[in-house]
Amino acid sequence: MIETGFDTARGRIAALRFGTPGGRRVLALHGWLDNAASFVPMAPFLAAHDVVAIDLIGHGGSSHVPPGYDYAFVDWMHDVLDVLDALDWPQADLLGHSLGGALATVIAAGAPERVSSLALIEALGTPPWPSEQAAERLRKAVAGRRKPPSAPRLIADVETAVRARLQATEKTEAAARLLVERNLRAVDGGYRWRSDPRLMWPSHMRAEEASVRNWLSAIECPVLLVAAEPAFAYFPAALRDARLACLKRGRLRLIDGTHHVHMDKPAEVAGFINTFWSPN
Repeated sequence: MIETGFDTARGRIAALRFGTPGGRRVLALHGWLDNAASFVPMAPFLAAHDVVAIDLIGHGGSSHVPPGYDYAFVDWMHDVLDVLDALDWPQADLLGHSLGGALATVIAAGAPERVSSLALIEALGTPPWPSEQAAERLRKAVAGRRKPPSAPRLIADVETAVRARLQATEKTEAAARLLVERNLRAVDGGYRWRSDPRLMWPSHMRAEEASVRNWLSAIECPVLLVAAEPAFAYFPAALRDARLACLKRGRLRLIDGTHHVHMDKPAEVAGFINTFWSPN
């Protein structure tokens, strides 16, 4: 596994590259507030492929957006296309978890010629956005952005940071440690997060469900969705199944686990993915 990176229109994108040069070209996209280390546990089981796992802009070792800007979903889409261009990959398989899976879905709908297949973990399309809450959410987003930024938090040590991640989302300590260690920078007196605090700002707008389903119906490539059971509130089974029905070539694999099931059960999840990618 090597540390690498790419210069893009919005800045430097850090990445981890592992597997077999000349193998299946896989671009891996992590979840919100995670980073490329999200895919480290699966690396031994994806060794036959040429995998590039990036830190999305604002995360891990990648650049932050300039002052006065925030993180619009569509901009991450163009960052990913910039990375594909930098790799000189006309087309690739996209492997995405959570936010990364949502992003991969939109790229497959918007730039279908760049995507060979989608292997998605705990995501299919962008999060639901009830239209009746649009004005309320917009006001919260405007108020959040107008608020003066708070001072960056000083973290005493790595163990404190690991405990904070474990409290935020359900995952194993080993998974939390991988994500934390890539997202810390040493400063006088301790550590600070490398990720941009502006990632916490609420979204001003999101796509309504009808738009998401239209995107899904436009995807031509094969799609695998690996979803944890029991389903979580932000991705309920009824919504998952309704969206799957929109796909022309969709498959579903269910596995008992947490939202970070690919980190907790890497062999099983990678097994689903390798079977999906198998020519047989």
